Amino acid sequence: MYHELNDMIVADKLTKTFGDFTAVDAISFEVKKGEIFGFLGANGAGKSTAMRMLCGLLQPSSGSARVAGHDITRQSEKIKQTIGYMSQKFSLYEDLTVKENMRLYGGIYGMNLTAIKAKTASIASALHLQEELDTLVGSLPLGWKQKLAFSVAMFHSPPLVFLDEPTGGVDPVTRREFWELIYAAAHEGTTVFVTTHYMDEAEYCDRVCIMVDGKIQALDKPGALRQMYNTNSIEGVFLQLARTAKRMAD
Repeated sequence: MYHELNDMIVADKLTKTFGDFTAVDAISFEVKKGEIFGFLGANGAGKSTAMRMLCGLLQPSSGSARVAGHDITRQSEKIKQTIGYMSQKFSLYEDLTVKENMRLYGGIYGMNLTAIKAKTASIASALHLQEELDTLVGSLPLGWKQKLAFSVAMFHSPPLVFLDEPTGGVDPVTRREFWELIYAAAHEGTTVFVTTHYMDEAEYCDRVCIMVDGKIQALDKPGALRQMYNTNSIEGVFLQLARTAKRMAD
């Protein structure tokens, strides 16, 4: 059952099949408001398919889920309007300036010009991009692009943001700076659902869910998982579970 004050995501036996192939196999879990929830899995685990269902981009075959109080089967458009989303591939328009991207996405989110200008100024200050507002996004360094993409996903102050491998390809310093943005968002009450291939990043999450072959094989706080699997890192937990995987492509 969805508890509005506490649960931002509730999945109950959520399943997705493609013909005879079960990509996501009856997964059940909850994500609390303000939580940083890490969603891990090797290629073929089903995590991308699960995320697409939760974002309202893919209909489930069976089971159910509510995201920010909305049913993923019947209210997918409301989910899309409510959440923030940063895709695995860079999602801003590189042939538009920083300011033009913000105005575009602010308009998509239904914000008025006054709110867009205020948010643009706030983000530019936080990211130290005041001098780059009229710069084409395509000419920015990758680290700045990633931090900007996250800020744009948060532009309309969503209660929940999905981040699909947001730090792929950036250097360790930039990754740490990116996680400072995530911490700040969570501190303000935003729920963060993040997939990552970097096991050290999983250590930063409040809880970690590890999928293998479409099923949830582990879900707990990082410290509890390390103790449960008798290892000193989430990477050690992940490797133990990943060795049991039988399929290779998601």
